[in-house]
Amino acid sequence: MFITEDIKYIGVNDHNIDLFEGQYDVPNGMSYNSYAICDEKIAIMDTVDVNFKDEWLSNIKNAIGDKVPDYLVVHHMEPDHSANILEFTKVYPDCRIVASQKAFVMMKQFFGTDFSDRQLIVGEGDTLSLGEHTLTFVTAPMVHWPEVIVSYDSKDKVLFSADGFGKFGALDVQEDWACEARRYYIGIVGKYGIQVQALLKKASNLDIEIICPLHGPVLKENLGYYINLYDVWSSYKAEEEGIMIAYTSVYGNTKKAVEYLEEKLIQKGAKKVVVNDLARCDMAEAVEDAFRYSKLVLATTTYNADVFPFMRTFIDHLTERNYQQRQIAFIENGSWAPMATKVMKEMLSKSKNLTLCETEVKIMSSMNDDTKNALDKLSDELLK
Repeated sequence: MFITEDIKYIGVNDHNIDLFEGQYDVPNGMSYNSYAICDEKIAIMDTVDVNFKDEWLSNIKNAIGDKVPDYLVVHHMEPDHSANILEFTKVYPDCRIVASQKAFVMMKQFFGTDFSDRQLIVGEGDTLSLGEHTLTFVTAPMVHWPEVIVSYDSKDKVLFSADGFGKFGALDVQEDWACEARRYYIGIVGKYGIQVQALLKKASNLDIEIICPLHGPVLKENLGYYINLYDVWSSYKAEEEGIMIAYTSVYGNTKKAVEYLEEKLIQKGAKKVVVNDLARCDMAEAVEDAFRYSKLVLATTTYNADVFPFMRTFIDHLTERNYQQRQIAFIENGSWAPMATKVMKEMLSKSKNLTLCETEVKIMSSMNDDTKNALDKLSDELLK
């Protein structure tokens, strides 16, 4: 597949994977992207997952024929992109490896060698001429590993963005970009918003017409849409006005309270209400929704003088990824000593710029008129 006249796609699709990193459901698989720039000199941009070595090497052969690559550019050392570096050097022993200094340290850790006889270390602003194409390298530490670089081809105005602008899903499946890119970003990169913001600032000085990520489709049209979403996600702003309710319920009484609140919110004109049963939903989808919408309601039972385990896991996922700038409401249930709200507040205490609702709903075993009145009051506060 041609990206431009001189840049070819040589990546692979993985439909055998069921969970990415062992934790993210990927019903439509994954792509591991690699590219070949064919100029006076040939550069191969990254490798692919270890299970696709033969297919990838065949793709290189189909792209360049009997020619020999001059460079292997390594933007990111995570094994789904770097696993075949050693195998590549066996097939092309004279090819130089282009990477950051930290990447070569990691190569020593992964492969037992740092390829010292063929290193080309690059850093911020360094360039590599391939003929008509010149690559300029931009450091992107902690997006989302410390060794990451991205590169910009000034001829075709292409940004090779490493894991940036990536998404779940193989390339032979059509699906909405934003949904799976959002889930990917929040799950994989979300902790490092400050670093992503720094990279976006650097990228704003480049004339970019095409983005070639290491996962997901090549982006060629309406780049402002994708860049704006990355700006929103990495600055921890709400993408949409809406209310996300995350709950756990042991015997159904907390669930009834959530359903009552949902109904009241809709009756009173809420534009968007999303409800997630944390014990049964895809946790990554729930985390995605929490970051997507402007308001979050946490409803759970007191459990072993703590909160129900799925709620604890959910909040841990949020705080790990620097969840902030949201309005938060609490609903707790307990038959003798409810303390879930206290625990949840403590868990969120390090999050920045959270606005806590004044109305806190306490359920003693099951709903009654007092509970309904409190939920009515909470619905009004959430819709102010």
